[in-house]
Amino acid sequence: MAVNEYPFPKMHPVKGVKLTAVCAGIKKINRRDVVLFELAEGSNVAGVFTKNAFCAAPVTVCREHLAAASIRYLIINSGNANACTGEQGLLDAKATCAAIAELKGIDAAQILPFSTGVIGEPLPLAKITAVIPEALASVNENGWDDAGAGIMTTDTRAKGFSEQFEYQGKVITVNGIAKGAGMIKPNMATMLGYIATDAKIAQPLLQELAREAADKSFNRITIDGDTSTNDSCILIASGQVDLPEVKASAGELYEKLRATIIAAYVYLAKSIVSDGEGATKFVTVAVSGGANRDECLAVGYAVAHSPLIKTALFASDPNWGRIVAAIGYAGVDSLDANKVRVHLNDVLIVENGGRAATYTEAQGQAVMNGAEIGININLGRGNFVETIWTTDLSYEYVRINADYRS
Repeated sequence: MAVNEYPFPKMHPVKGVKLTAVCAGIKKINRRDVVLFELAEGSNVAGVFTKNAFCAAPVTVCREHLAAASIRYLIINSGNANACTGEQGLLDAKATCAAIAELKGIDAAQILPFSTGVIGEPLPLAKITAVIPEALASVNENGWDDAGAGIMTTDTRAKGFSEQFEYQGKVITVNGIAKGAGMIKPNMATMLGYIATDAKIAQPLLQELAREAADKSFNRITIDGDTSTNDSCILIASGQVDLPEVKASAGELYEKLRATIIAAYVYLAKSIVSDGEGATKFVTVAVSGGANRDECLAVGYAVAHSPLIKTALFASDPNWGRIVAAIGYAGVDSLDANKVRVHLNDVLIVENGGRAATYTEAQGQAVMNGAEIGININLGRGNFVETIWTTDLSYEYVRINADYRS
């Protein structure tokens, strides 16, 4: 089940990036479940990762390798998270890197491993290493479609972005793929996301862009309030377009790159929400009038995470009392309820501490019957604004997660 159209686009090649997806039979036979990226020598790579204390073994290894070496390969498996697997999990993640390194004659630290799937199960290392030669032989610049499908778990559709722009007669491409449908409340990352450009971007600036873009996108989505053990989002700059390296956050080229990269992150983040497990509604919670950023986010997440609100959304029930209750318990110091205004889309439902005089149940019902709903909250105490994207909570969500290990 998915809400709205976020079709997988025609993916333009990114110079210096080759990729593929092959079948290892990790969870299902004849399913592409191992993805390999090959990056041109000299590529810069930046990343943001989960802050979950039980972070998966590959997250730990990725952090170590990013700090130590110039990255040449990324390997991703679906069907097994390699999380909460202790010392053996770390050894298995490193062994995956070593298998590629031995075949290519490079340092194992030049490979980043990623995993997604069931937590607590040993990584089927032999299945993964057995298909690495096939993956290395089949990488190509047009492998984005297969890779987008290969990183999926409970997703109902692959998620991709591809856009090009010209600068001084040169064409620059920004591509991205992501996966995620449940256990979505990232903390400096998404479930899994890979964004690449063939522009040249200096490493410190690339890391800055990766953090900014994640904060404007994947850190503003939630489906169920759960932060995964494996959240990882990687930004690649292969540097294969013949233009000077972008080293500073100024100038026309930087602004074009920044805008396109952020657009990729936002599109992929919204694609994840629209494909939320069992989702029937795409919900935008916009909080304005905050005294600071944190209280806007606190209110937004209180609304977005409330099971009572999410189930009312699923039922198309304009039970606005649940919304004001969540605003009230969000922990905003000295919140004046009389100054708070709440709209469903453009319908004013709450002002002056109670139901708006102009509001009718029929107006609220008309909004809630739609697949896209905006909950717009003005706190009336400042100029800060934050937006969060979320979903409803349906019977199907419960079924999917009840049967997840079946």
